[in-house]
Amino acid sequence: MTVLKRLFPAALFVLVLAPAALASEGMVHESALTTALRVVNFIIFVGIIYKFAGKKIAEAFGGRRKQIETQLSDLEARKKDAEQKLAEVERSIAGINAEREKILADCVAQGESLKAGIIESAHKAAARIEEQARLTAANERKAALKNVRAEVADLVAAAAEKALASKLSAADHDKLINDSLTKVVLN
Repeated sequence: MTVLKRLFPAALFVLVLAPAALASEGMVHESALTTALRVVNFIIFVGIIYKFAGKKIAEAFGGRRKQIETQLSDLEARKKDAEQKLAEVERSIAGINAEREKILADCVAQGESLKAGIIESAHKAAARIEEQARLTAANERKAALKNVRAEVADLVAAAAEKALASKLSAADHDKLINDSLTKVVLN
């Protein structure tokens, strides 16, 4: 019914303007009645086509409209999905940058702790080496002092022997040996 409401003003418009169009073509000799009959004939033809094929034509155009609407809504949904995925990717990129910064900060912190540990180990090792050097120096000093004392004792004994040998006579020498032997035997 709505199609007829649309077709009727269009047919009336064609009926009114048809004689003027024909006159501009040089077909003035035809009468207005034949023009009107042709327009009525056209309207009847369109009505018959509408009667038998109108629903299928309307369904085809309506189906196409629904298909286009479905495609548009589908495209809108896909656009929203794509925007959401883009936002997720942008968030993950921002997250990756933040994670990269965190990893770098962790690596720097680990490096600093390793550095502090290495420095502490080096200080401990240096303290051990220094203590060992002190002990070694003390032991060497004691050994050197002992060697010097032994040498001095040997030199003193040699000098005393020389001095005694030059001052002691053979009889004094024998007496000194006998006294030493008696002391050794008594002890």
